[in-house]
Amino acid sequence: MESTVTTERPGYGQLLRTRGAWTFLLPGFAARQPFAMLTISIVLLVQHTTGSYGAAGAAAAATGVSMALFAPYSGRLADRYGQRAVLVPGVLVHALSGLALTALALAHAPLWALFAAAVPTGASVPQVGPMVRARWGVKLADSPLMTTAAAFESVTDELTFVVGPLLATALCTALDPAAGLVTEATLTLVGGLLFAAQKNTQPAVGADAGHARVKRASALRVPGVRVLVVTFLGIGSVFGGMQVGLAAFTESIGEPGLNGVLYGTFAAGNMLSGLVCGAVAWKTAPQRRLVLGYAALALTASALWTAHSVLLLAGLGLLVGMCIAPSLITGYTLVEDLVPAGARTEAFTWLTGAVALGQAAAVTVAGQLEDRLWDGAGFLVPAAGTLLALATLVALRSLLAGRPQNRTVARGVGHRLPVTVD
Repeated sequence: MESTVTTERPGYGQLLRTRGAWTFLLPGFAARQPFAMLTISIVLLVQHTTGSYGAAGAAAAATGVSMALFAPYSGRLADRYGQRAVLVPGVLVHALSGLALTALALAHAPLWALFAAAVPTGASVPQVGPMVRARWGVKLADSPLMTTAAAFESVTDELTFVVGPLLATALCTALDPAAGLVTEATLTLVGGLLFAAQKNTQPAVGADAGHARVKRASALRVPGVRVLVVTFLGIGSVFGGMQVGLAAFTESIGEPGLNGVLYGTFAAGNMLSGLVCGAVAWKTAPQRRLVLGYAALALTASALWTAHSVLLLAGLGLLVGMCIAPSLITGYTLVEDLVPAGARTEAFTWLTGAVALGQAAAVTVAGQLEDRLWDGAGFLVPAAGTLLALATLVALRSLLAGRPQNRTVARGVGHRLPVTVD
């Protein structure tokens, strides 16, 4: 395993000087960019063709649920057979399914037909973010730069959520309602194939070949991972509720073009706080940081539904975004302590899938609230989602303690034989 030993204070400059990092960072950024366009593109297209936010939210939810269900399986396959073996067929299926969904929506097909296309579209979303994080794990091993890498990846994710919704909204409103989804499918195909071509930096596979008959345990069997899954479900409820709530709010005031700007402000707050998190040498335990950061997220998200002006909503959205990044970064960092290296891609995809599932549930519920109640009622969803997740996190925070040091474990996740946990 390749590792980087550092004697300097961990920082972004040192991280980006890691040998071979740019060979997977640039194509990785290109490959994950379309993911930020997917949900909003579906919502805008289906709402345009059906006139219903409920139908749009349901179609987007079908995509999110299928992604959440299949993402961990994709992660396990990547851990076992290699990332390239999973990515190449996945991006092909995703592009074809996304184009089929676009055609069905434009043909005013019934909702069940949209669901039939939305399921494979979501199931085949390439898990590029978790794969990049797994590659950082190979490069850095036990280096102090791992926390910086987690922050850098969160910032990269949020940069895509600044650019993606803006691009999708601009394409759908200025060019054609279908342009967002068509562009998403095309970029996924091209970016995914470019990332898959970087074979030299992917984690090694076949380390357990001599014990192939022993069933690999799932990362979800680690109690702390289950707590993080619930935590990330709440974060997903913020993303989904914001997307529907902002789309409905901007349409109600006759300025649909502001949707991408407001969502971009929210994502920019996330990105800026992520940059700060990665630059700080934290002395507080990550478990405590997660509880405190999540409490701030729940507090700010609970105020969204009270906003009745663009400026107030932009300000609150910025604050909510600034509270998300610390929770995401700390959660991903905790995976390094909770889960052995052989199952980390799967663990990361459980968290990514939890965000997608929370987002899917949120767009469904928020869409129904927007249709049946008042403009902005969809913002109640992030409040409820984060408060419930916070209660779970506080009650079960003791399960987030890392694996014991210098102990021999017989059945660690992803291991076949007794090994010493570093």
